[in-house]
Amino acid sequence: MEDIVVGQQFRSASIQVTAEEIKRFAQQFDPQPFHLDEIAAKSTFFGGLAASGWHTAALTMRLLVESGMPLAGGIIGAGGDISWPQATRPADVLHVESEIITLAPSRSRPDRGMLQVRSQTINQSGEVVQILNAKLMVWSKSSKA
Repeated sequence: MEDIVVGQQFRSASIQVTAEEIKRFAQQFDPQPFHLDEIAAKSTFFGGLAASGWHTAALTMRLLVESGMPLAGGIIGAGGDISWPQATRPADVLHVESEIITLAPSRSRPDRGMLQVRSQTINQSGEVVQILNAKLMVWSKSSKA
């Protein structure tokens, strides 16, 4: 907590999304035609194969954990909201840009605090495919997290 300041920004590494990964995720977690089949997807709202928003969320989490926000004790969510202004498509290369919006030490537990972070998942064309406003627990250096 002591090493985080409001306005601090982080940028993750990048990851490429494949059609096979989109379909595999959808088969297991979101089996809708626009996530499973290129031909069927053409006649839908998306006009082509699109990743599930939950797939984009999972990729975002992976990027945040592996390279986006070095929070001691892990990234522990306490709520938030998420939106998908654009679909993630096959061959998209995604990265996450995050900014600390608020940071508040706990009044009752001095070993922790809460921060609010805004993370945007962005494709290779600069289009935002996900916006995540999350409340996260953060630990002080004196805690055992």
